[in-house]
Amino acid sequence: MKILFYFGHPAQYLFLRETIKAIISNGNSVKILIKTKDVLEELLLQDRLEYVNILPQERGNSKIAIAFSLIKRNIALLPIILKFRPNLMIGTDATIAQLGWLLRINRITITEDDYDVIKTLGDLSYPFTKTILCPEVCAVGKWEHKKIGYAGYMKLGYLHPNVFKRDPKIPEKYNLLKKYAVIRLAKLTAHHDFGIKGIDESFLDKIISVFEKHSIAVFISAEGSIAEKYRKHLFNINPNDMHQILANAEFLICDSQSMSVEASMLGVPSIRFSSFAGRISVLEELEHTYQLTFGVHPSRPHELFKKLEELLSNIDLNADFQHRRKKMLADKIDVTSFLVWFIENHPESVHTMKENPDYQYKFR
Repeated sequence: MKILFYFGHPAQYLFLRETIKAIISNGNSVKILIKTKDVLEELLLQDRLEYVNILPQERGNSKIAIAFSLIKRNIALLPIILKFRPNLMIGTDATIAQLGWLLRINRITITEDDYDVIKTLGDLSYPFTKTILCPEVCAVGKWEHKKIGYAGYMKLGYLHPNVFKRDPKIPEKYNLLKKYAVIRLAKLTAHHDFGIKGIDESFLDKIISVFEKHSIAVFISAEGSIAEKYRKHLFNINPNDMHQILANAEFLICDSQSMSVEASMLGVPSIRFSSFAGRISVLEELEHTYQLTFGVHPSRPHELFKKLEELLSNIDLNADFQHRRKKMLADKIDVTSFLVWFIENHPESVHTMKENPDYQYKFR
């Protein structure tokens, strides 16, 4: 089987990394295409997987730049697809859906966001894709008939205990020898981020002071540039170590939805400060069903500090969250094992899941 993957973000690649390794080992032919985004290319280089970067220059942040980038991706991908002639194309990008529809190639759109959150991307992708593969809890609007929902999350593709093992020695590489919290600052420049507010400098100062009051050091991970006064909190780390840094942390505060889910997969307490609070089904389930993360809207900043003090005053915080994580994992599948089966048996696997969704629970 010939399978083409396109990744526009590190989290998309991480979701399918172990799956790709497995299907290559099983004798399938794989082509990986990417665009420049954060540490995506660095991760692929470290994993020694062959890939083609179709857009070496990172795009601008305006709506016009985003639209123009889509056109460029279609132009760049078309000759590669015609030459490789894949049986199946997989990705989150509208390019995969549109070109797959044009060339009559089976295509899967992967997502972890509700249609209302990524409406523009959904409108560009869902009419053209054949299958929308996403967590059961996700809402995909009027394209529900194309949805294959699985009992899990994208982040379980690389953070399920069958795949990821916590290594307490990794933080020592970066001299993180005492209790520490991670603060993640996202760029908020994606197509769905326009008008979204996150953590500013004055707010960041207050958060750092709370952690220091509780004798917890602060490690800052920032997508963009950061003020000089925060340099002492930055560490130059190997991107492949980031999840070990997070797994060994006492706490996460961020304006990144993605990292909040990652913390939940690891049983690390987190608070996300974002205009997206209350709007994303995956995070709402993790918050209200499993109490693994908490969302605070920027219009209610006092709630963040109230919740932070409440959690830090719990002497059994780590044990409590690991218990909550175990409850969540008991309800979910081994996403990587499921994906290997679903991709290698496509399109029959689509019919199997439509007729018997519980078939997935053999992949626990």
